Amino acid sequence: AEEKLQKGKPAPDFSNYENFKGGTKSLKDFRGKYVYIDVWATWCGPCKAEIPSLKKLGLKYKTKNIEFISISVDDARRSGTMEKAHESWRNMVKNKQLTGTQLITGNGWNTDFIKNYKINAIPRFILIDPKGNIIDADAPRPSSKRLNELLNDLGV
Repeated sequence: AEEKLQKGKPAPDFSNYENFKGGTKSLKDFRGKYVYIDVWATWCGPCKAEIPSLKKLGLKYKTKNIEFISISVDDARRSGTMEKAHESWRNMVKNKQLTGTQLITGNGWNTDFIKNYKINAIPRFILIDPKGNIIDADAPRPSSKRLNELLNDLGV
């Protein structure tokens, strides 16, 4: 792994990503909580396969100090236009009743956050501690037993 993506290093930030529920969100808005980030897209089969597990996690940890954030990299390359990509995202969040905080980069893969984490394949999961430092820049998937073990070990 890259030096700067190692455990304990400050997590690369994202800022002003559109929030499905309105307004925008930045990573620093979640300081003080564990943050589990799911980087996905509406056209990605393996991403969609993780949705039920992610919803279960959200319920299991509802009262805990952890925020589940999904960041869509939907873009014009797959959808034809950014407007269509945006529409696909909004429709899927609504129709599949996706839980947690649902964000979209607004510029597909072409954002510093995606570049800083060297993300070139999805789904990709990232776990960050309440101080804003990386726990795992390539964290286990929601469907993986390892994730539950990791969250238990951390005392989330």
